[in-house]
Amino acid sequence: MTTEPRKKLHIQTWGCQMNVYDSHRMADVLRPLGYDAVDAPDDADMVILNTCHIREKATDKVFSELGRLRDHKQVREDQGKKTIIAVAGCVAQAEGDVITTRAPYVDLVFGPQSFHQLPEMILKATGSVGAARLISTDFAVDEKFDVLPNETQSQGVSAFLSIQEGCDKFCTFCVVPYTRGAEYSRPAAQIIDEAKRIADTGAVDLTLLGQNVNAYHGAGLDGEVWGLGRLCAELAKIDRLKRIRYMTSHPRDMDDELILAHRDNEKLMPFVHLPVQSGSDRILKLMNRKHTADDYKRIIERFRAMRPDIAFSSDFIVGFPGESDEDHAATLQLVRDIGYASVYSFKYSSRPGTPAANMGGLVRDDVAQVRLHELQDLVFSMGRKYNETFIGQSVPVLFDHHDAAKNQLHGRSPYNQPVHTPGPAHRVGHIGDVTIETVTGSALAGELK
Repeated sequence: MTTEPRKKLHIQTWGCQMNVYDSHRMADVLRPLGYDAVDAPDDADMVILNTCHIREKATDKVFSELGRLRDHKQVREDQGKKTIIAVAGCVAQAEGDVITTRAPYVDLVFGPQSFHQLPEMILKATGSVGAARLISTDFAVDEKFDVLPNETQSQGVSAFLSIQEGCDKFCTFCVVPYTRGAEYSRPAAQIIDEAKRIADTGAVDLTLLGQNVNAYHGAGLDGEVWGLGRLCAELAKIDRLKRIRYMTSHPRDMDDELILAHRDNEKLMPFVHLPVQSGSDRILKLMNRKHTADDYKRIIERFRAMRPDIAFSSDFIVGFPGESDEDHAATLQLVRDIGYASVYSFKYSSRPGTPAANMGGLVRDDVAQVRLHELQDLVFSMGRKYNETFIGQSVPVLFDHHDAAKNQLHGRSPYNQPVHTPGPAHRVGHIGDVTIETVTGSALAGELK
């Protein structure tokens, strides 16, 4: 009796942590079909590009990579080997027809809510059920989570779990409502079961994911609707889990239950990523954020009243259509007022199909670049000053990997800072106290007690 050889699967992932999670689950779906993940496309039997539509020239980057994969596919075909090329994720969802027209060598195109159908799609693409190129961009998110197999592969010490998908906010610059669909929250029982399985594989630090994760309102174990704070309380009962985080949040969905959870739930880390996008009320209105800068600051104040040491990060877009020097100055002032530990900042880039793409008052690229540098310089200075406040302090660090060449442990503080310290490999997966001695860039370094 002969055993059919295992096949090689390469997944290239762009974009947010949700995409990273989705790629991990794609590998789970394909493993029973004989596919094992590999780190490079060389000699891969299937290559999936899991794409993101948020950043500038996202589609161009996809087609550039597809051009390289076309050559790879042709070389293997000349050797009598078949290669399946697939495009997944948000670019696939938004531009599936364009992909199949411009790249006829692509076999599968499927959106982020359709990858649970991969086994059937592959059978069709390989000719087992009549060869066919296939586009699948349905929004059956509830069906997806019901069908996905249980996770059995370890994500490592720090793991991710998707609890909420989609967005109903319709910010004028964003494609997510069109590529991920309406907001959907998974039932708490399903999430808790998956969290227990993840913990069984060795994870002790769990990050809950969602496009608007604090919009979570899922069916609870008691038949009531649970918010994110209540869900985190239940997850904290899993002994093997030591730390719980969540991302990404929206100011409009931040409720008292979740804020109080940061005071009462010792496993919920004192770090919140809460995007604001601009400090100007005029620009926030143009963005359809439906909150003001003062609304945002009051949320921060409520958090700090419950947990004074809590740290914040945020997202900012500079150069949004119509942004003036005064609007930019308001953004810089908000950054000073909040005192962020870290910030992600980007120049505005137009997304076809979004309302902002049709707005006038475009900001010249050189002006937007200057504003971006000003913001980033301010954030870097504030972040360094924040990190320097930890010098001399003892910080509990969860170690997630070890550099054998340097005999150095790497991990994260409760405030999401990278921390490095000399130490043995057996400490990976454990929490140890590190006395901070120096700050290098955004990282802390010190001695393990």
